[in-house]
Amino acid sequence: MKKSDRPLLGKILQKIAPKIGATVAMEPKWNIVGQIVFKNGRKRYFKYSSVDINTLGASEIAKDKDYANFFMKKMGYPTVPGRTFFSDFWRKIIGSQQDIDAGYHYAKRIGFPVFIKPNSGSQGNGVSRAHNKREFYRAMRFVFTQDKIALVQKPVAGKDYRVVVVDDKIISAYERIPLNVVGDGISSIRQLLEDKQAQFVASGRDTKIEINDFRIAQKIKQQGLTSKSVTKTGQRVFLLDNANLSSGGDSLDVTKHIHPAFKEIAIRLTKDMGLRLCGVDFIINGDIATEPNKYWILEVNSSPGLDHYAQTGKEQRKIVEDMYLEILKAME
Repeated sequence: MKKSDRPLLGKILQKIAPKIGATVAMEPKWNIVGQIVFKNGRKRYFKYSSVDINTLGASEIAKDKDYANFFMKKMGYPTVPGRTFFSDFWRKIIGSQQDIDAGYHYAKRIGFPVFIKPNSGSQGNGVSRAHNKREFYRAMRFVFTQDKIALVQKPVAGKDYRVVVVDDKIISAYERIPLNVVGDGISSIRQLLEDKQAQFVASGRDTKIEINDFRIAQKIKQQGLTSKSVTKTGQRVFLLDNANLSSGGDSLDVTKHIHPAFKEIAIRLTKDMGLRLCGVDFIINGDIATEPNKYWILEVNSSPGLDHYAQTGKEQRKIVEDMYLEILKAME
């Protein structure tokens, strides 16, 4: 593992733990796991972005998008409609007929375009939007290189937000905007994308854009463009359909503007899913600053990694450090 690939969590915990009299010991070879020792002698552990605060069962459910959607829907939360389909290897083991072909028939029935994503994936890995049969099969086969279960969903329209909850508090809320470039009338889309990657490096943000990702090429083509196209000054071109910061997306902090009703929904959902720390992802047909009208819970995340968010600015870094200080206090 490259040094730049190592998560920030350990460094952040080592910095803030002394504020409450705790110490943090990191395994020195890889620096991805650590032990927190509180002043009362209690010991807790973390790995990557997973901290020792949520119970195992609730965390496992949250990691499985289909199971989480089942329970959220059962409790009355609006979820994104979709179904799961299995790789040939896995469907034979479990004795299911829900294979890639069944997935295609389902997609035709609900109508293209559809979203395809790994059922247990995170950070937007493998998520794509298919508009036809060719794109569907390519996306599904790509998912099955990462996961044995693929989730096919009907897209819902709206802004993408993540709200991070610890117990009864909203720690942060931000709008997530998909990877995009803005034309200058001179540079090609590929050049603009390479420039954006260079800006990430210069700013200390370790997001790596997969410039040759087939999903980017597909998204560009769907807009009647190519990677060599030169766009007008100020013209924004979106390059991915998922808005994850780890995929190169941008964030707009809305913590101070979130409507009290959305705060209440996020906190209640966290508790209903048996979690203490949770990243609640909303798709809102409107704005998170206004009273809820039409919205969906996209998913819940029991270990919301905030590395990329923390690297988008000093204010965001401070928000993340304050969040983990609250988590430390909750774990103690």
